[in-house]
Amino acid sequence: MDAQSRGRADEIDPADQWVLNPRTGNYELRLDRSAAQQQPSVAVPRRPSSGRSGAPAAPKTPKTPSPSPAVPGPRRGEAPPGRRGGRPRKGGGGGGRRKKVLVIAGGTLAFLLVGGAVGGYLYYDHLNGNLKVTDVGDAGTGGFKKDQPINILVIGTDKRSGAGNEGYGDAESVGHADTTILFHVSKDRSNATALSIPRDLITNIPACPTKQPNGSTKTVPGEKGTRFNTSLGQEGRDPGCTMRTVKELTGITVDHFMMVDFNAVKILSTAVGGVPVCVAKAVDDEDSKLKLDAGEHRLQGEDALAFVRTRHAFGDKSDLDRIKTQQQFLGSMMREMKSKETLTSPKKFFSLAEAATKSLSVDSGIGSIDKLTNLAGELKDMNLKNITFTTLPVLDNPNEPPNKRATVIVNHAQADPLLQMIRGDVSLTEVEQKEQAAKDAADAEAKGKQDALLQGNRAPAGDVRVDVYNGGGPAGSASTTLNWLQNSKGVAKASNRGNAPAKVATTQLEYAPNQADQARALADMMGLPATALKMGTADAASKTPMKLTLGADFKGPGVSLTVPQKAPEDIQRVEADKAICAK
Repeated sequence: MDAQSRGRADEIDPADQWVLNPRTGNYELRLDRSAAQQQPSVAVPRRPSSGRSGAPAAPKTPKTPSPSPAVPGPRRGEAPPGRRGGRPRKGGGGGGRRKKVLVIAGGTLAFLLVGGAVGGYLYYDHLNGNLKVTDVGDAGTGGFKKDQPINILVIGTDKRSGAGNEGYGDAESVGHADTTILFHVSKDRSNATALSIPRDLITNIPACPTKQPNGSTKTVPGEKGTRFNTSLGQEGRDPGCTMRTVKELTGITVDHFMMVDFNAVKILSTAVGGVPVCVAKAVDDEDSKLKLDAGEHRLQGEDALAFVRTRHAFGDKSDLDRIKTQQQFLGSMMREMKSKETLTSPKKFFSLAEAATKSLSVDSGIGSIDKLTNLAGELKDMNLKNITFTTLPVLDNPNEPPNKRATVIVNHAQADPLLQMIRGDVSLTEVEQKEQAAKDAADAEAKGKQDALLQGNRAPAGDVRVDVYNGGGPAGSASTTLNWLQNSKGVAKASNRGNAPAKVATTQLEYAPNQADQARALADMMGLPATALKMGTADAASKTPMKLTLGADFKGPGVSLTVPQKAPEDIQRVEADKAICAK
């Protein structure tokens, strides 16, 4: 009889039989309350390595005071729950590594990933089987890097699969991008920005190669001036199409995606024992069936889904106000998942692991528990106060009648500097001064050296020689920039060299020491920050041009690329640690 079967005859939940041992940091199997003082416990080890090619060494049989059939060893053919490589824990059994929890905000999901004592090979393999994996080709980077920011696109679809979901969303929907959050994790892992993208935003969807069930690739044609939510589902578009759309819209390359449907919020909120919410006034919404008195509530299941789906209960009854409500709910779910009660409850612990993996679709770059655990390790120490929810600033679509406005367009005056901050890895939150002191000092010293590059003479425009390459900007950027430089700025010695040999994230200007005056002049014209200037070590011949490579951050010639250090005024934002009443 395995661990999942024990206790069923007595109607005991197996999850209740796993108990945290404070001395070791491991969960241990206690067979029943009366025997807890007499029977030995079985420690739940760390998950095994993902390599499964070799047969693992047989574990040592636990010593017991007397023979007992209640705690059998592993059955023949099963992988035993040994520690990775059979190595003992450093420093003996005291202290030890405790389970780690990752909470990622997105869609209608605050995703919890368990990355420590999950519970043996069989359970680990079982969780792997829960995941749904999609190959999105080159839509993303294929994998995050340890020393770079991480960008994860979390998508909540309006597909009405699952019991009880008939009353939500569009009955004919193939699963559109109903709720989308770009989750940007800083390079130093100290903070994150969760950017909501309105589903009714009018934007351009690029052509999208999608993998077919038979292994072939079908390219779905692009579409201009359409709703953002049709970047998924419509015409067979997969999450990779939404990733490509987000890159074109924001200039930010997405590393990975995570996708959930209506069921996710129901099963996760139930698994955690309900999510605390607050409403400033009584709610009675016939469409979502949400009915609440003013004040605080703990919602789960259908009630939780109704709360995040309602459009008529709060604010001006628009999708933008629903986004605010969803952000408040996600922040509360994250706080609940990271609470001490959840972390020390075996029942909630295993229920959340099961619920999260069953709810999740991911790209192949993070398509296993092992890979997700690596991601968890990057984010495990982030404080919720340093996670900021915000929404891409928008305006009413001026092409619609005032009394029939249903879509929005980007408010570039606010959105452009906000996106520059995210691309430049600038936090929207205040991190603790002690944590920032050393970093600020180092940054100030580096900035001083960079700014010095811009101090000095400027060459006349007619003397500036530069080859322009497109390394990630919009199509035609090199040609557009060349025309602008020659016709508007008098840089007659500029040349268009087409596409760069490789893509670059940020625009950069490479030059020799004796071309510094030309570089400063071109930086002034183009609005380049000091960080974009890359000076070589050797002087160049007199007629050698500089090399300007337009990166993914390039929005147009003359559009400043200097990263703002302060968010635009009046943008909507809330930190994940703040409890706010929906109004």
